[in-house]
Amino acid sequence: MNPDSLYESLSAIDKADLTFWQDAFMKFYRAWFAEDRWISYFQGLATTLRVTVVALAIGIVLGVLVAMVRTAHDQQRPGTRNYLLSLVNTICRIYVTIIRGTPMMVQLMIWGFVIFASSRNLTMVGALGLGVNSGAYVAEIIRGGLMSLDPGQMEAGRSLGLNYLTTMRFIVIPQAFKAILPSLGNEFIVLLKDTSLISVIAGKEIVYFARTIGSRTYEYMFPFFITAIMYLALVMVFSYLQSILERRLRQSDRR
Repeated sequence: MNPDSLYESLSAIDKADLTFWQDAFMKFYRAWFAEDRWISYFQGLATTLRVTVVALAIGIVLGVLVAMVRTAHDQQRPGTRNYLLSLVNTICRIYVTIIRGTPMMVQLMIWGFVIFASSRNLTMVGALGLGVNSGAYVAEIIRGGLMSLDPGQMEAGRSLGLNYLTTMRFIVIPQAFKAILPSLGNEFIVLLKDTSLISVIAGKEIVYFARTIGSRTYEYMFPFFITAIMYLALVMVFSYLQSILERRLRQSDRR
């Protein structure tokens, strides 16, 4: 018996006479099958992935820039002082401190209800807010990886006539990448789950559609349960891909 026929037959039974499993099926049917609501979940899933990619791109760009500025400042030779670099480093430290010291939900509300209060694309506003937030954490992850390397790597590159950016790009960052990959992968997974927060500013991702469906069926358990399963599936897939990448990098080190 297909779900539609089963739902119609159960609808003819008095609700008080339904068993636990029959009642659970009725609620699941209304949350998933009725009015093709499963399409809304996958629309939200597509938006979640798009927001994650945009936020990750913003976070990596900001994180790399901030990490390079702070690393360059911390690795200045004794007795030398670049005042412009010190000013930019101070701005970067303030950015990291504020972002890491305030809740992400509050930050999203400021982006959505204050800075971009007149915007009609609150989903992308949420992606921007997530990206700016992620940038502070990515910056500290990358900075930690760069500072963990032997300073002689930078000095060797500079002695060959390479400038700071070229040395970072071709010598330092490739070595640091292997060390920071697990932390970056965890940050990506956290960012993926945090996309659920943009629903507080009416960003249209999975949780937004789950709440909408729950308000129509007057039953929130199954919409949110379905949402949790979809997030769990995404996290498991990306965790598996991360483990494959880490394993291949370890194999390349042994060769």
